[in-house]
Amino acid sequence: MTILLFCAILTTFHTLTGLEASEFLHGFFRNNSGHHKNAEGSHKLKITKASEPKEMALEDTLDLKKYPSQSVTATGYTAGIESTGKTPNDPGYGVTYSGVKVRRDLYSTIAADPKVFPIGTILFVPGYGFGVVADTGSAINGDRLDLYYNTVDDVYHHWGKRKLKVYIIKKGNGTLKEDTLKRLNNTKTLQVFRQKILDS
Repeated sequence: MTILLFCAILTTFHTLTGLEASEFLHGFFRNNSGHHKNAEGSHKLKITKASEPKEMALEDTLDLKKYPSQSVTATGYTAGIESTGKTPNDPGYGVTYSGVKVRRDLYSTIAADPKVFPIGTILFVPGYGFGVVADTGSAINGDRLDLYYNTVDDVYHHWGKRKLKVYIIKKGNGTLKEDTLKRLNNTKTLQVFRQKILDS
Protein backbone atom coordinates (compact mmCIF):
# COMPACT_ATOMS: atom_id res chain seq x y z
CA MET A 1 0.00 0.00 0.00
CA THR A 2 2.85 2.38 0.90
CA ILE A 3 4.59 1.61 -2.41
CA LEU A 4 1.42 2.37 -4.37
CA LEU A 5 1.00 5.67 -2.51
CA PHE A 6 4.62 6.63 -3.22
CA CYS A 7 4.21 5.85 -6.95
CA ALA A 8 1.03 7.94 -7.05
CA ILE A 9 2.86 10.88 -5.48
CA LEU A 10 5.73 10.64 -7.98
CA THR A 11 3.28 10.46 -10.91
CA THR A 12 1.43 13.52 -9.64
CA PHE A 13 4.77 15.31 -9.14
CA HIS A 14 5.75 14.58 -12.78
CA THR A 15 2.36 15.76 -14.07
CA LEU A 16 2.59 19.04 -12.16
CA THR A 17 6.30 19.88 -12.67
CA GLY A 18 7.38 18.00 -15.81
CA LEU A 19 10.39 16.62 -13.91
CA GLU A 20 11.23 12.96 -13.81
CA ALA A 21 11.41 11.44 -10.35
CA SER A 22 15.09 10.65 -10.91
CA GLU A 23 15.82 14.35 -11.52
CA PHE A 24 14.00 15.30 -8.35
CA LEU A 25 15.83 12.71 -6.30
CA HIS A 26 19.22 13.74 -7.72
CA GLY A 27 18.42 17.37 -6.92
CA PHE A 28 17.35 16.44 -3.42
CA PHE A 29 20.51 14.46 -2.75
CA ARG A 30 22.70 17.16 -4.33
CA ASN A 31 21.28 19.71 -1.90
CA ASN A 32 21.20 17.47 1.13
CA SER A 33 23.90 14.86 0.75
CA GLY A 34 26.83 16.60 -0.93
CA HIS A 35 26.13 15.48 -4.55
CA HIS A 36 27.19 17.71 -7.39
CA LYS A 37 26.93 17.66 -11.16
CA ASN A 38 30.11 17.39 -13.17
CA ALA A 39 30.70 18.99 -16.57
CA GLU A 40 29.07 16.06 -18.40
CA GLY A 41 25.92 16.37 -16.31
CA SER A 42 26.26 13.07 -14.47
CA HIS A 43 25.97 13.02 -10.73
CA LYS A 44 28.86 12.02 -8.50
CA LEU A 45 29.17 11.97 -4.76
CA LYS A 46 31.18 14.96 -3.62
CA ILE A 47 33.69 13.85 -1.04
CA THR A 48 34.11 16.55 1.55
CA LYS A 49 36.63 16.47 4.32
CA ALA A 50 35.33 16.67 7.82
CA SER A 51 35.94 20.14 9.19
CA GLU A 52 39.25 20.42 10.94
CA PRO A 53 38.91 20.13 14.71
CA LYS A 54 39.31 23.47 16.47
CA GLU A 55 42.78 23.81 17.90
CA MET A 56 42.64 23.84 21.68
CA ALA A 57 43.67 27.10 23.30
CA LEU A 58 45.26 27.44 26.71
CA GLU A 59 42.03 28.95 28.09
CA ASP A 60 40.20 25.76 27.06
CA THR A 61 42.13 23.88 29.76
CA LEU A 62 40.81 26.13 32.54
CA ASP A 63 37.42 26.57 34.15
CA LEU A 64 37.81 30.34 34.44
CA LYS A 65 34.39 30.77 36.04
CA LYS A 66 35.71 29.38 39.30
CA TYR A 67 38.34 32.12 39.68
CA PRO A 68 37.70 35.68 40.85
CA SER A 69 38.08 38.23 38.07
CA GLN A 70 38.96 41.89 37.79
CA SER A 71 38.72 44.40 34.96
CA VAL A 72 42.04 45.98 34.03
CA THR A 73 43.76 48.03 31.36
CA ALA A 74 46.75 46.09 30.09
CA THR A 75 49.66 47.36 28.03
CA GLY A 76 52.87 45.68 26.95
CA TYR A 77 56.45 46.38 27.94
CA THR A 78 59.97 45.18 27.22
CA ALA A 79 63.23 45.13 29.15
CA GLY A 80 64.58 47.90 26.92
CA ILE A 81 65.20 51.57 27.39
CA GLU A 82 61.81 52.47 25.88
CA SER A 83 60.05 50.75 28.81
CA THR A 84 62.51 50.67 31.68
CA GLY A 85 65.10 53.32 30.87
CA LYS A 86 67.79 50.62 31.07
CA THR A 87 70.24 49.50 28.40
CA PRO A 88 71.79 46.01 28.06
CA ASN A 89 74.93 47.38 29.76
CA ASP A 90 72.98 48.22 32.90
CA PRO A 91 73.47 45.59 35.67
CA GLY A 92 69.73 45.72 36.37
CA TYR A 93 68.73 45.19 32.74
CA GLY A 94 66.02 42.54 32.47
CA VAL A 95 65.72 42.15 36.24
CA THR A 96 62.31 42.76 37.78
CA TYR A 97 61.41 44.40 41.08
CA SER A 98 61.08 40.91 42.61
CA GLY A 99 64.60 39.99 41.52
CA VAL A 100 63.64 37.43 38.87
CA LYS A 101 64.55 37.91 35.22
CA VAL A 102 61.90 38.99 32.75
CA ARG A 103 60.56 36.31 30.45
CA ARG A 104 57.83 35.59 27.92
CA ASP A 105 56.95 31.98 28.62
CA LEU A 106 54.12 29.72 29.64
CA TYR A 107 54.13 31.78 32.85
CA SER A 108 55.39 35.23 31.86
CA THR A 109 56.53 38.06 34.08
CA ILE A 110 54.12 40.98 34.32
CA ALA A 111 54.04 44.27 36.21
CA ALA A 112 51.19 45.37 38.48
CA ASP A 113 50.39 47.60 41.38
CA PRO A 114 51.38 45.43 44.38
CA LYS A 115 48.58 46.99 46.43
CA VAL A 116 46.13 45.42 43.95
CA PHE A 117 48.04 42.31 42.86
CA PRO A 118 50.87 41.43 45.28
CA ILE A 119 54.17 40.17 43.88
CA GLY A 120 53.85 36.47 43.11
CA THR A 121 50.16 36.69 42.12
CA ILE A 122 49.33 34.42 39.20
CA LEU A 123 46.81 35.86 36.74
CA PHE A 124 45.31 34.41 33.62
CA VAL A 125 45.11 37.07 30.92
CA PRO A 126 42.94 36.02 27.94
CA GLY A 127 44.89 36.40 24.71
CA TYR A 128 48.22 36.45 26.59
CA GLY A 129 48.26 33.49 28.95
CA PHE A 130 49.50 33.12 32.50
CA GLY A 131 51.22 36.13 34.00
CA VAL A 132 53.07 36.18 37.30
CA VAL A 133 53.35 39.55 38.98
CA ALA A 134 57.09 40.12 39.25
CA ASP A 135 57.48 43.80 38.53
CA THR A 136 56.11 47.24 39.32
CA GLY A 137 56.23 50.54 37.47
CA SER A 138 55.66 54.21 38.15
CA ALA A 139 52.76 54.28 35.66
CA ILE A 140 51.34 50.93 36.79
CA ASN A 141 48.81 51.98 39.41
CA GLY A 142 45.40 50.62 40.37
CA ASP A 143 43.82 48.47 37.69
CA ARG A 144 46.71 48.70 35.23
CA LEU A 145 48.95 45.84 34.12
CA ASP A 146 52.08 45.72 31.98
CA LEU A 147 52.66 42.43 30.15
CA TYR A 148 56.20 41.45 29.24
CA TYR A 149 57.21 40.89 25.60
CA ASN A 150 60.66 40.28 24.17
CA THR A 151 60.61 43.15 21.66
CA VAL A 152 58.78 46.37 20.90
CA ASP A 153 57.51 44.79 17.66
CA ASP A 154 55.97 41.99 19.71
CA VAL A 155 54.18 44.52 21.90
CA TYR A 156 52.69 46.29 18.89
CA HIS A 157 51.85 43.20 16.87
CA HIS A 158 50.58 40.94 19.66
CA TRP A 159 49.08 43.24 22.24
CA GLY A 160 49.05 47.04 22.17
CA LYS A 161 46.61 48.28 24.82
CA ARG A 162 43.45 46.49 25.90
CA LYS A 163 40.74 46.72 28.50
CA LEU A 164 39.73 43.25 29.61
CA LYS A 165 38.88 40.95 32.47
CA VAL A 166 41.71 38.94 34.07
CA TYR A 167 41.37 35.95 36.37
CA ILE A 168 43.18 35.59 39.69
CA ILE A 169 44.50 32.03 39.75
CA LYS A 170 46.50 32.48 42.95
CA LYS A 171 47.17 35.53 45.10
CA GLY A 172 50.84 36.21 45.81
CA ASN A 173 52.49 36.70 49.19
CA GLY A 174 54.79 39.54 48.12
CA THR A 175 57.76 37.45 46.96
CA LEU A 176 58.78 35.53 43.85
CA LYS A 177 61.76 33.25 43.26
CA GLU A 178 63.40 32.02 40.06
CA ASP A 179 62.84 28.39 41.03
CA THR A 180 59.09 29.05 41.39
CA LEU A 181 58.93 30.41 37.83
CA LYS A 182 61.04 27.52 36.55
CA ARG A 183 58.71 24.98 38.18
CA LEU A 184 55.61 26.68 36.78
CA ASN A 185 57.05 26.86 33.28
CA ASN A 186 57.96 23.18 33.36
CA THR A 187 54.38 22.02 34.06
CA LYS A 188 54.36 18.83 31.98
CA THR A 189 50.72 18.90 30.90
CA LEU A 190 51.07 22.39 29.42
CA GLN A 191 54.28 22.03 27.41
CA VAL A 192 52.48 22.02 24.05
CA PHE A 193 51.11 25.50 24.87
CA ARG A 194 54.49 26.62 26.15
CA GLN A 195 56.14 25.72 22.88
CA LYS A 196 53.62 27.77 20.92
CA ILE A 197 54.36 30.81 23.10
CA LEU A 198 58.11 30.35 22.78
CA ASP A 199 57.83 29.95 19.00
CA SER A 200 55.64 33.02 18.50
